[in-house]
Amino acid sequence: QVPLVESGGGEVQPGGSLRLSCAASGRTFVSGAMAWFRQAPEKGREFVAAISWPEGRTLYADSVKGRFTISRDNAKNTMYLQMNSLKSDDTALYYCAKSDQFGARLSQYGYWGQGTQVTVSS
Repeated sequence: QVPLVESGGGEVQPGGSLRLSCAASGRTFVSGAMAWFRQAPEKGREFVAAISWPEGRTLYADSVKGRFTISRDNAKNTMYLQMNSLKSDDTALYYCAKSDQFGARLSQYGYWGQGTQVTVSS
């Protein structure tokens, strides 16, 4: 088990910003990847961004490139997602996930948090 706890969600107006955090308790990560996925109402879970551990390689969905930035703090076992220029289409439940492999496939990720809600609305 690798408990993952997301925080930082909330409601923001279009064009605003939020920063999500994902804290992992338990053993320190030495390899693999962490990622953010999101799920809007009545839609499937979709990939947002991933970062490899410990190299720090990043991968983004086309829909968030240039607006979202994924990062991590190795010492704190914490991952972040800085979200700028938010749009109504970004409204979703955001999940963090952990995998032994770096990539964007849902099936790669075996450990999941409970999610944090992001609502973009005027």
